[in-house]
Order: sequence, then structure tokens, then C-alpha cells
Amino acid sequence: MAISYHLNDHITKKLKDIDRKAFRRAELLASMDQVSRAAIHRQARISTIGASTRIENAVLTDAQIDWIDTELETDGRPTSFVSKRAQIQEKLSKDRERSLEEVAGCREMLLVVYSQGTELFPLSQATLRGLHRELLKYYAPADFHIGRYKVVPNSVIERNAETGAKRIVLQTSDPGPITETAVADLIAWYNQSLPAHPWSIAVACELVFRFLACHPFQDGNGRLGRALFTLALLQCGDASLSQVAPYLSVDRFIEQNKAEYYATLAQVSDGRFHQDAKKYKMQLFLAFMLKAMDAALDSILFYQERIELIQSLSESATNVLHCFKELPEQRLTPKRLRQETLLAKRTISRSLRILLDAKLIQKYGQGAGTRYQLVF
Repeated sequence: MAISYHLNDHITKKLKDIDRKAFRRAELLASMDQVSRAAIHRQARISTIGASTRIENAVLTDAQIDWIDTELETDGRPTSFVSKRAQIQEKLSKDRERSLEEVAGCREMLLVVYSQGTELFPLSQATLRGLHRELLKYYAPADFHIGRYKVVPNSVIERNAETGAKRIVLQTSDPGPITETAVADLIAWYNQSLPAHPWSIAVACELVFRFLACHPFQDGNGRLGRALFTLALLQCGDASLSQVAPYLSVDRFIEQNKAEYYATLAQVSDGRFHQDAKKYKMQLFLAFMLKAMDAALDSILFYQERIELIQSLSESATNVLHCFKELPEQRLTPKRLRQETLLAKRTISRSLRILLDAKLIQKYGQGAGTRYQLVF
């Protein structure tokens, strides 16, 4: 099966440009040692979790998610969040509880995508339901619909984080037979198209958009839909794309361009679900996602530079940075840092200058009121 839209010369050129850049990044990653590659993957994963959940109006920062991820990696068990929920909540503000549950679930879903992505082809409805369960497993209000298709209408909603105002961007498919048929048709199309089409990104974009237009689950469709883009890259036959996929955070670009993202969804669909995919202006979504891919591929260089910078820090600066990571929500004074690290005042001052120059922390206030906080 072919994709439902035409690729003009302009779009084809952009696809070729992305393909070449992906090849260069794959070569770069192959030249690195395993520790460096793992560090870049972790940075991309944390960025993806943070961006994808904040797009849906969660409030945890990447620095906080970095700390949570570190806490959950100590034993590596799937149940680690359950056993450490209380411990993590003690260090986070009370108003962040739902965000914490969403972050933990998004993390679990992405871990499945990264570790089992290639094995999950051909895609199935059971896989979609399973990923949905991972996504919402810690969010108690979702218990009645987790892993099940929607039973009441829903829509793609844009929320203003500052005012709380909501705007319907896309009227999705009706629950029941229309949604069930749309999902079945989409999966069948994807399984036939991905191995056969020369441009995997074009197939991945259509998969994601048609999934979002259908919105088959009651909640979590945005986060799951964006994860399907990564899954498609992992499953595709393009060696470079599949190799770089674990090191990309496409969601970071989407978060930074959220208004354009929602405007694009509305423009592509004319604001409503279509049973005939050819009625979508899919080229517009592909163009947006190619910009996201370009930015994500560039971010690999940013992550590489950041990791090399952290590895080059002195022992004292590393200890001070670790202190900030242990207290991700707090703005710390030099006095507090001396208490936590037992380092001399002059050593703390020197370490703070190093971390500020490296843009690993930020400074607030002046004089006796000076505070410092971790950035990501």
C-alpha cells in the first residue's frame, strides 16, 4: 500500500536532506563508546518524557524528571515507581502529584518502545492497548478505561497553561464501530506500507496523524501518538533512521512550537476526522515533522557536547552538581551547598562559577539573597 498523499519535489528534497543528516549522526554515534551513547540516549529520553507530558499540561521540569529517572534506575524493576512513590513525592511539591504519575507512566511506555520496538512489528491492536496500559498504569482515574477504546466522544484539545482556556483543534472519530474500524484499517495499512515505501518518515507521519485524528482511547492519545513516531522509526528498514531513533527527542521541538503544532493539526484535518485519509492535507504535517526531525538530529550534537562537558568537570564541581540534582526543585545558597558537600567556601565559589559558565545551573538574586538552581 502507498501513503495517502503526494510527495512533491520540495518535500522529497527535505526528506533526502534529513536522510543524509541521519546517516551522519548514525556514523557519529557508532564512533562513540557505549557509555557516551547510553548517556545521550538517556538525555533524549528525559527530554522526550518532559516535553510530551508538558504538551499535555504536566508541570515537571526536565531537571526534576532527570532526578526521578535516577531514583527509579537504582533497581531497574518495573515496579520501582510503586515502591518509591512516597519517597519521590516527599521531594516534590504537592501540586505535582498527577504530573509525577504521568511522567512515570510515560517513562514506562517509552522504555517498552525503546527496548522492544523492533520486536513489535507487525503492529497490532494488542500492542497499542499494551502501550496505553503502560502509559496510564499509575494514574488511578484512568483505571476504568485503561487499554480500552473510548466509549464517549473526545477531541484534540489545545489548553492554555496560563489561562486554563480550552480550544477544540480536531473533532475526532465517533466511539464504537467507526473508531474500531479506523484503528484496524490504520494498522493494516501501516504494516503493509512501512516495509514497502521508500520514505519511512512519510509513513510514520501518516501513522501518527491518523492515530491522532481517530483518538481511539479516552485519554493519553497525544503522548501515545507521538511515541508511535519513534516506534515507526525503530521498525523501519532505513538503517540510519532506526539507529538514531533512540537518541532523538522530536517532542522537544513540538513543545517549543506548540502553537504551530496545534495549528498544523487543524489545517491538515480541517478540524475533523475523515474516514478517507486522502482528504487530509498530510503534506503539512509531514513538513512540520521534518522540521522536528531536523532539530532532533541537531540536538544529538548538543547532548554530546553537554556530556563531554560534565565528564570534564573537576571532582569538587561534580560533587556540587550532584547536590543540585539531588534537590531539583530547590534554589540553593552557597551556605546550603557547603553543608551538603562539606567543601570549603572557596571551593564552592569556584565550582559555582564553573557550573554557571557551563550553563548547568542558573543564578537568582544578588548579594546575600543569591540562590542557584539546576537547569536542563
